[in-house]
Parts: sequence; structure tokens; C-alpha cells
Amino acid sequence: MRNVTFFKIYILFSILYLIVLLSGHENLDLFLKPILIPLLGFGVYFYQKFPSKNILLTALLFSWIGDVILLFADIAEIYFILGLVSFLIAHIAYCVLFNKQNTLELHINKALFIIGSLLIAFYLIGMITVLMPHLGELKIPVVVYASVISIMLLFAFNGYLIWKRKGALYIFLGAAVFVASDSILAMNKFHAPIYKSSFFIMLTYLVAQYLIVMGVLKMNPKK
Repeated sequence: MRNVTFFKIYILFSILYLIVLLSGHENLDLFLKPILIPLLGFGVYFYQKFPSKNILLTALLFSWIGDVILLFADIAEIYFILGLVSFLIAHIAYCVLFNKQNTLELHINKALFIIGSLLIAFYLIGMITVLMPHLGELKIPVVVYASVISIMLLFAFNGYLIWKRKGALYIFLGAAVFVASDSILAMNKFHAPIYKSSFFIMLTYLVAQYLIVMGVLKMNPKK
């Protein structure tokens, strides 16, 4: 099973990459980071066909493009903005992807949905409030991006409440960890430096992508 092999390689390379970051050799980003998401992509590509497969591949593609562009973010601000746009497209693709998953149960716990929606809204308002004084000319792009990732998390949470498959929890946890990764990045860049930020950003990011992919595949089991 080729797709399983790619996922195992992804885990091994992710661990290697995180060890490299933890040891302080962030200059090796250029060689290791671009390899990671394509491994997940190949794992999905060699999986069986399912209705939302191309949407998942699109999300991974733009995530990879964002990864590569952000490698040059220290050179000029435009690279950060372009990376932000790439991940914005990836998150929109994830929103569409989550909305496309089949549901076996249409009833939803309205109380839980309202509580979850309020928590996500509080997160969004809190992040924007904290970051706004430090954003300068990036106010609008960052607010738009924060709004989209919050909507992505809301789609995942809504799915968790109505999908009756094993993958539902994977997707929700993946989306939540993705938001955590972006939050660490934003706080580190705009608010205050975070110790070993690159390690924590990539740890949460790599875990998030893996959980989402595994969740979607579990939602579309092999026949």
C-alpha cells in the first residue's frame, strides 16, 4: 500500500525536522520543510478515489506553496503576505472539504454548537484585539486570515457534531491544532517573541495536517 508508506515517511521526516529545529539548525529549513507536505499529498493521491479527494489535494498544494514562500519571509514583507494568501486559499479549501463530507446523522446538538461557536468567536475577537495595535499595514490581511481560520475551525466543529464516523474527531482536532499553530506564529511575529517558536509552530502544523488528512481518509474508508 503505497499511500501508507508515504504517511510513514512523513512521520519519520517530521520527527527528523523537528529535532533539527529543536537543536537550533533552522537554516536547514530550505532543504527539509519543502519535502514534508508533498509526502502527505502523495499518500492521498495513491489512496482510492473519493468525492472530495481533489479538494483535499488542493488544500495540501496551497499549504505547500505557503510553506515554500514563507521560507523567504525574512527577506521581504511581500513573501509573508504571499504566504498568507496561499494558506488563506488552503483554509478556504478545507472549509469546502469539511462541508463536502457525507453525514449519516442530520441532527445536531444545538446547545453544544452554540457554545462551540461562541468559544471560536471569543478566540477570534481576542486574537484580533491583542494583535491589532501591532499589525501596522497588515491589519486587513491578518483580520481576514484570522476570520477564515476561525470559520474553518467552525466547519470542523460542526462536522464533529454531525459526522458519525471515526474520522470526525481527527478532523476537529486537526483544525484546532492548526489554529493553535497559526496563533503561535502570529503572536511570535506581531506581539512578542516566543522561545523556540519555529519548533512549536511546525510541531502543531505538522500534527494538524496529518490529523486532517487521516480524518478525511477515515471519513472515506476503502471499499
